[in-house]
Amino acid sequence: MRKSGILLPISSLPGAYGIGCFSKEAYKFIDFLKEAGQHYWQILPLGPTSYGDSPYQSFSTFAGNPYFIDLQEFIDKKWLTKKQCLICDNDNNYVEYGDLYKKRYKLLEKAYAKFLAKCDAEEAEAYKQFEHENADWLDDYALFMAIKDLFGGISWIDWPEDIRYRWGYALDYYRSTCSEKIGFYKFLQYMFLKQWRQVKECANEAGIQIIGDIPIYVAYDSADVWSHPELFLLREGSYPAAVAGCPPDGFSPTGQLWGNPLYRWDFHKETGYAWWTRRMEHCCALYDVVRIDHFRGFDEYFSIPAGEETAMNGHWKKGPGLDLFRVMEEKLGKQNIIAEDLGYLTPTVKQMVKDSGYPGMKVLEFAFDVEDTKAENDYLPHNYDRNCVVYTGTHDNETLRGWIDSITKEELALVRRYLHREKATKDVLCRELIRMAVASSANTCIIPIQDWLGLHNAARINFPSTLGNNWKWRLKGDELTSELAAEMRKLNQIYGRC
Repeated sequence: MRKSGILLPISSLPGAYGIGCFSKEAYKFIDFLKEAGQHYWQILPLGPTSYGDSPYQSFSTFAGNPYFIDLQEFIDKKWLTKKQCLICDNDNNYVEYGDLYKKRYKLLEKAYAKFLAKCDAEEAEAYKQFEHENADWLDDYALFMAIKDLFGGISWIDWPEDIRYRWGYALDYYRSTCSEKIGFYKFLQYMFLKQWRQVKECANEAGIQIIGDIPIYVAYDSADVWSHPELFLLREGSYPAAVAGCPPDGFSPTGQLWGNPLYRWDFHKETGYAWWTRRMEHCCALYDVVRIDHFRGFDEYFSIPAGEETAMNGHWKKGPGLDLFRVMEEKLGKQNIIAEDLGYLTPTVKQMVKDSGYPGMKVLEFAFDVEDTKAENDYLPHNYDRNCVVYTGTHDNETLRGWIDSITKEELALVRRYLHREKATKDVLCRELIRMAVASSANTCIIPIQDWLGLHNAARINFPSTLGNNWKWRLKGDELTSELAAEMRKLNQIYGRC
């Protein structure tokens, strides 16, 4: 039951061509995890990113990110040359999304042309089977992306009303007009899924399970909202009636305005949660364990009137609660799920997590707040029950070393007293916090790789409520050493996680 793993987004893998992908470096990382005695590789959502480059704001909840396709396969098939692919490389070891958008898709279009001309009968049959098995989402997604390209990338709400509202003759017209681009976007999804399945199969054979992420909401500018507006709380003209976010708190005095459309939960219930069941089934095929983001939003969700510039005028509304998850379990069977239950939790949220039986999350960076110094603080390890997942921090937090540098003297003193390391250096404190997480009673322990490497906040993944400098950090190829793997394995052996 006691296991551990590492948090590392696919985009953060090292390697050539501008972004981490399903390349040889992914397989090397799996080898490293096995050598280090780990059982899990936790990643972020795999969807195609849109405005802001966030994997939590995707053009589709079902599609995969074409940036993650390993270009080496196209080089091996002689569909592209290495010289052509090197145009996507950069020297600063950070993902440059704007540069990728301009260059990567042109390469992928060249590869698609060669695929049409050169693919053999076996691959043609595999592609045909892929189209058939995924038609329920693939057709709408490929058409959505093709039309978006035709109109220069603008949001679907700004398209001509005939296709914005999906009138029958307009769908026929654009399917014909955009047939080549539709084929291109289907090809990208075929290659994405083919390569991802190979990575996951390799991980599973090595004893590594993949923890994936399902965002609670979908992006407004997405194939999901365009093709199924009846699922979302929209007003006349298909504009959002209200949007998602979080209320003001100590981290954000005006709250967080996410902007995602809210669900029509009454309609979902009437359909037996059919769309949600499909979504969960798709995620369970991609991952071994699914982390459900913002789990508290299923108990109560924060509704902000559309058009507001902050979240200050929002209010709480009742969600579907456990009814959704009971129905999905009846249809899909019991799945391996982690409930992201961070933040302010009401008694009803706590009860919902308890009744679900899903493990919740504990974050050590939340445990040493001078405003909440009570010994019963839920994030202090002596209060954990076994059915939880402990993290030093998540993708939304500072790195552990960055956090140690940023906290107040009073908070640092709390850390020292709790660890009983009054004179330890900050680097030693970071190692002690990792040791404490691994030693804790939590059944599962997940540590971001940046924390094992002792990296400062330049390696942070995301700064919530900001744009332009997120989701960019990448691991360097020489940072995962045998010495580090041995240290990880030894700690797991000491505390029974091997």
